[in-house]
Amino acid sequence: MSDIPGLDLDRFAGWFEQACPGEMGGPLAGHLLAGGKSNLTYEVSDGTRSWVVRRPPLGHVLATAHDMRREYQVISALRGTGVPVAAPYALCEDAGVLGAPFYVMSRVDGIAYRTAEQMAATGADRTRAIAERLIGTLADLHSVDYQAVGLESFGRPEGFLARQVRRWKKQLDASRTRDLPGIDELHDRLATGQPADGPPTIVHGDYRLDNVLVGADDQIAAVVDWEMATIADPLTDVGLLLVYQRLGELGGGLLASRSPGYPSEAQVLSQYAERSGRDLSDLSFHIGLASFKLAVIMEGIHYRYIHGQTVGEGFGEDDTLGERLVNLGLSTLKERGLHGVRIRRHDGVAAG
Repeated sequence: MSDIPGLDLDRFAGWFEQACPGEMGGPLAGHLLAGGKSNLTYEVSDGTRSWVVRRPPLGHVLATAHDMRREYQVISALRGTGVPVAAPYALCEDAGVLGAPFYVMSRVDGIAYRTAEQMAATGADRTRAIAERLIGTLADLHSVDYQAVGLESFGRPEGFLARQVRRWKKQLDASRTRDLPGIDELHDRLATGQPADGPPTIVHGDYRLDNVLVGADDQIAAVVDWEMATIADPLTDVGLLLVYQRLGELGGGLLASRSPGYPSEAQVLSQYAERSGRDLSDLSFHIGLASFKLAVIMEGIHYRYIHGQTVGEGFGEDDTLGERLVNLGLSTLKERGLHGVRIRRHDGVAAG
């Protein structure tokens, strides 16, 4: 068995045989599915069956980030709900096996659509249907009773928005390698203009089209990459989804939202509001926070890239993305609110 950066197959096989007796039918082979920009994801196979292994990046991570126990806990809790997730197999918190904690889950067949070219190949009607299911799945996640599924202590929703601003500023300060104009102004505006936290739900923390796997039937087969999940204001997920869409429209980031048939921002909001019944009349803070968060994440990626701590491809390709995110966040906060989008609040009164 050959070694892969971050995954010693011999050590893993010895642990997996004990953790899940009878699962492994022979020698293992594996390869990196995605890595370095967030947690590392591998596929491991014995030639007959396959599993997916998740572990943290190889270096420079925030102490509270990349918590394998939390990822494993949330997908375990969501099994049996209407939210599609992979089946959890086992969690290893012994860093002596792979150098960091990790967990194993089932392999789910599906496509993670990332680009307009990928998405456009499905055609406008299928694109619209997939996007509507993406939005519906987010609303379904936010409707799960987190206490009923055993996640009552999974997060601290009170004061979440304020803590997020502080947390990402701390990460920014730990990741600075270059000047990013406007990012400190964006932080300052967020730090002094926080709304009250909304009623808490399970939030994914990085919800977007390429963090779901779409099956051959165009249904959402699984929501993946739960490393930022917590119990908090669900509008943080909505704001982040809009930021990814706006980046696509600005010619950067994830471009699938530019494909024919993909719903407009107003349609995304209306569909989510109809399914969830939530007030989306002012998402400016949540969009600003999402922009700041993603800009800081990009700086962390850049830090790992220039220090040789990345695994995988696609690093260093777009050094302007962080600047576009900062500009998006600042312009949104200055405009204060989304214009021309009419939705319904819980009380049925039109807003927007």
